[in-house]
Amino acid sequence: MGYYNQNDYPDYPEKRQRPRFFSTIALALISAIIGGLISVALVPTLYGNQAPVQKEVILGQGSSTPPVSITNPTGFPVVEVAKTVGPAVVGIANFQSRGSIFGGTGLSEAGTGSGFIIDANYGYIVTNYHVIADASRLLVSLADGRNVEATLVGQDPRTDLAVIKIAPENLTATQLGNSDQVQVGEPVVAIGNPGGEEFARSVTQGVVSAKNRILLIEGESSFNLIQTDAAINPGNSGGPLVNYNGQVIGINSAKNAEVGFEGMGFAIPITDAIPVIQQLIEKGYFSHPGLLVSIDTRYSPEWAVQKGWPAGAYVSNVDARGPAGQAGIQPGDIIVKINGVTVQTSLELTHELFKFKPGDTVTVTYYRNGKTTDVQAKLVEIRTS
Repeated sequence: MGYYNQNDYPDYPEKRQRPRFFSTIALALISAIIGGLISVALVPTLYGNQAPVQKEVILGQGSSTPPVSITNPTGFPVVEVAKTVGPAVVGIANFQSRGSIFGGTGLSEAGTGSGFIIDANYGYIVTNYHVIADASRLLVSLADGRNVEATLVGQDPRTDLAVIKIAPENLTATQLGNSDQVQVGEPVVAIGNPGGEEFARSVTQGVVSAKNRILLIEGESSFNLIQTDAAINPGNSGGPLVNYNGQVIGINSAKNAEVGFEGMGFAIPITDAIPVIQQLIEKGYFSHPGLLVSIDTRYSPEWAVQKGWPAGAYVSNVDARGPAGQAGIQPGDIIVKINGVTVQTSLELTHELFKFKPGDTVTVTYYRNGKTTDVQAKLVEIRTS
């Protein structure tokens, strides 16, 4: 399980896991529109270099969308929200190298998603990691009809967040809200590109159905998510969830696509995402707290019952020089609590560790040979590229 060891993170798009309370989950909304809408012959050479890393960036510089003003009390607020926020929402096309039936390789469109401009002066755009994962070229479509090249600033598979950059020419950034103040039942609007450029900047309306939802899928498992019934479809990934003031309160990331379920979309709270976004811009990576252990994700609560062991995170390997190794944790141990909070799976362990920072000391409770033991471990930094 790669959260705990940066050299042990498997191929992310293929390994995202299902939540234990849904039998089927649209884990990524990767929105693959295979085949591409643009001829490979027109695709320019690969971008390969990251944008220069800024030493310090204060987000929100440059022009941004104005506050939404409902001049007619009997009018339609969603109309005003769409007009106001729409110019700051972008489409993102992910081009990847593909083999050709005639030999050799070329670029083709592997998928599309959404994003939103977070800083007009620098041209920074926020989206989901799974929207831009493994891209050889990124093409951004703007509301004014322009299609511009983007470069990667930073990405973090463990939080499913990424920042890309375009030339800062005639851009408008979104306003950011405070997701901590969101209330259940509050009306919200989702804006994005379901199905690609053909349906760019589609607007759907709903409410905040619930807060503090946990999805046990890699990426989203780090956050307490916002649940909404605003329609979210493939291609909405990375787009904004907006309140009636025109402020971004969440980043649309996943939905429950199980047969018989409707209106269960999930967004990363913007207030929780900002520290990750800030680090991706300033450093090009996000510093995760780590125990430096590898977790065998095959160990499930069902398997634990069969063995007569407790549910938890099964340790398959330990860096002897890391926090867990120094605390005496060994391969075969089962981590069952972090600071007294029960963890029953590897992704629940991910969720708990994300609450802390590198350098924090936590109490780790592990099971071995029929008994549990508490040890102190000082978390170290794990970098993602």
